[in-house]
Amino acid sequence: MCNIPNRVCLTSDVWTAATSEGYICLTVHFVDENWRLVSKILNFCRMKPPHTGVELEATLFDCLKQWGIDKKVFSITLDNAFVNDNMQDILKNHLRVQNSLLCDGEFFHVHCSAYILNLIVQEGLKVTNETLFKIRESVKYVRGSDGRMIKFQDYVQDAGIDTTIGLRLDVSTRWNSTYLMLESTIKYEKAFDILQVVDRNYKYCPSYEEWRKGEKLCEFLEPFYETTNMVSGSCYPTSNLYFMQVWKIESFGAILDPRLKLDFLRFCYTKLDPLTSHEKVNNVKDKFDKLYGEYANNFNATSGSKPSNESNLLSKSHGDGNRSKKSRLFNEFKMFQNETKSTIGKSELDLYLDESQVDYDDTEKFNVLYYWKSNEKRFSTLSILARDVLSIPITTIASESAFSIGGRVLTKYRSSTLPKNVQMLICARNWLHGFVESPSDNDETKTLESSMQQDIED
Repeated sequence: MCNIPNRVCLTSDVWTAATSEGYICLTVHFVDENWRLVSKILNFCRMKPPHTGVELEATLFDCLKQWGIDKKVFSITLDNAFVNDNMQDILKNHLRVQNSLLCDGEFFHVHCSAYILNLIVQEGLKVTNETLFKIRESVKYVRGSDGRMIKFQDYVQDAGIDTTIGLRLDVSTRWNSTYLMLESTIKYEKAFDILQVVDRNYKYCPSYEEWRKGEKLCEFLEPFYETTNMVSGSCYPTSNLYFMQVWKIESFGAILDPRLKLDFLRFCYTKLDPLTSHEKVNNVKDKFDKLYGEYANNFNATSGSKPSNESNLLSKSHGDGNRSKKSRLFNEFKMFQNETKSTIGKSELDLYLDESQVDYDDTEKFNVLYYWKSNEKRFSTLSILARDVLSIPITTIASESAFSIGGRVLTKYRSSTLPKNVQMLICARNWLHGFVESPSDNDETKTLESSMQQDIED
């Protein structure tokens, strides 16, 4: 892990098992030397109380030291719990002491967007409680018996409704299921109107105005639903994709997407508020310049004394002291190019931003990591920055995914499993199979458990 070519991004969360024991999960995200996005669980260990910021930070920092990546951290993504704010403050100061953070930790802490989206949606749903209640009760009433379902199908045909979606019932505590309920139920408005006329026991039919509110609420929830699906999947996307869904935030990932760059930020901010768009774009650009400057300085400091690949190749072909005139001329040309660039004042970042954007219509399956892999030699410093920024996770979903696995490993029927074995089961499963769930997960868990049965009994 300590040999990866760039920095790493972290996510962490705390989980209480069915046995009331606390566990902490730390995951790492980075782009490897083959330009593949990697997400792995570094640790899933018992977290004894108290779960204070000091204790959490000590556990995380100890894990980073064990893996040898305490000087390679770029960012950490956490939810908005107060204890997490305290923990990241302590961890940031700890990493500052050893001078291992870029820009003095300005870009270190990333808030979990899924948590923020949930707060926004829940606040919006409070305004439409009565409408939601009537639609939900209407679905419950129809689905309450087979007889009602059969009659309702007749009303659907009488109303001339052509849809095969069917009525979906939501879970009131999960707003994404509320969106699916609204999306399906609104299509049956006329059938519910008929049901109200013929069935005197049906008392929850929404009025015309309430159906319209339901439509607006469905439109409101749709982008949040799509965003949540994207950031909550098991194959975590690169950070440039987040901006396409949540573009009311400042995003370096969007700049590093050759389809977007600064022009797309300018377009989005103009749609939000034309009066402040210029200031917002300049603010993002200034911060990005600052971050790029750190990479440029670090790259020059660490690579200035090293021979280039071209020099190594030439020395192998012609010998250290017997290069041909053609080779010397080529080296002089390379020096001329570098001097010309420095005279003009064009950095790699400037050159990248000056190039025209990749045509979006032709890149529906565009892979931003493949772009930077292909252009690694042209933008040697900027590509290193791209590795780190594009691997930033926008949510703590990775850690929460580990908890769902943990819930199957440690249950009330298997409450005697030792914490060290819980850790071995979950980490081994993740490093072998990643975060993607498969139908054979339970079989894999049983196999791993069998191999550790003796340890568990001890």
